[in-house]
Amino acid sequence: MSFLTDSLVAVLTLYISFTNSLALQITDLISNEPETETAITIEAEVTTDDQSLLATIPSRIRSIPDLLQNNAAYQQAAVTAATDQSEPTTTNPLDAIVNIFCTFRTDEFVKTTTGTGFFIDADGVIMTNAHVAQFLLLASADTTNNAECIVRNGNPASPKYTASLLYIPPAWVQENASILNDAIPMGTGERDYALLYVNASFDGSILPDSFPALPFDSELLSTRSKNSNVVAAGYPAGELLLQGSTVDLIPRAATTSISELYTFGSNRADVFSIRGSVVGAEGASGGPVLNAEGDVIGMISTRGDDSIDGAGSLRAITLSHIHRTILEETGFGLEDSLGGNLTLRSEVFAATLTPFLIRILENAQ
Repeated sequence: MSFLTDSLVAVLTLYISFTNSLALQITDLISNEPETETAITIEAEVTTDDQSLLATIPSRIRSIPDLLQNNAAYQQAAVTAATDQSEPTTTNPLDAIVNIFCTFRTDEFVKTTTGTGFFIDADGVIMTNAHVAQFLLLASADTTNNAECIVRNGNPASPKYTASLLYIPPAWVQENASILNDAIPMGTGERDYALLYVNASFDGSILPDSFPALPFDSELLSTRSKNSNVVAAGYPAGELLLQGSTVDLIPRAATTSISELYTFGSNRADVFSIRGSVVGAEGASGGPVLNAEGDVIGMISTRGDDSIDGAGSLRAITLSHIHRTILEETGFGLEDSLGGNLTLRSEVFAATLTPFLIRILENAQ
């Protein structure tokens, strides 16, 4: 494996003793609490003529890890979160989007990445891509301060917050462990999402009481939505990547339209493509796509096919795909996965995921 993966295994190994201890302490704390049964309801497959028109993208997910459903501490923290949800606070995507700028330093090189995210909960929860948030896996366990992620926003983007990893799909980590350090992540977008939460301001000032969170719609997307207008937003970084860090990063929003819908074999609309716009460039990954009602229905995940949809085309995973798959992996849907004691939930998630991550990284060598 590459130096980055070896470094990740090393720092996570040091971190595991702490997280295992944390998991045991939390489990002890909740051991006297009454057991809570969580009903898991998976959406029935849609087999109508409408959904049968979906184009198919082969699924790469071979198995669904059950470590989160079998972890008592995680389940208890998730139950608490499900009873504590906030309302959306903005309908303007330019108010809600953030730029996630990560740096990883070694003696040989400095690697930087930039992506987009958006506030999906007013308590400071940010949704972004897994291939952006993967660097927080390293940053959260790194004891040498070589890895750092900063949440920026504004026009131009400037440092505002630091964030912790709240959730990343174990199935995505399992499937992508061998390519976590690729310079340009490639993929289909399947389960390519993550949740972060703001844990502090960059300058040490007091955090706001609420953040500008967008409303979202996790219902199934019908093929009747083809050719309907949508708004895409993000921090495209084409000029920044070409000219360097002296270039200001400007938030962009553009009206475009849906050109095609795809399924990962679920017979549901898991992905949709949108026609080219000024948003379509590296760095826009993780940005929201909103319908005519102003609800987020998708999140930008990969570049599209410019030969079909024009320059700057993109593909987005649907919020229904995110809702269904997080339910499969945790027992809780998207809405129920927001809120609660975010610090505790992040610590429990790290304690649960870290041993799993170390094992699959070692197996990938």
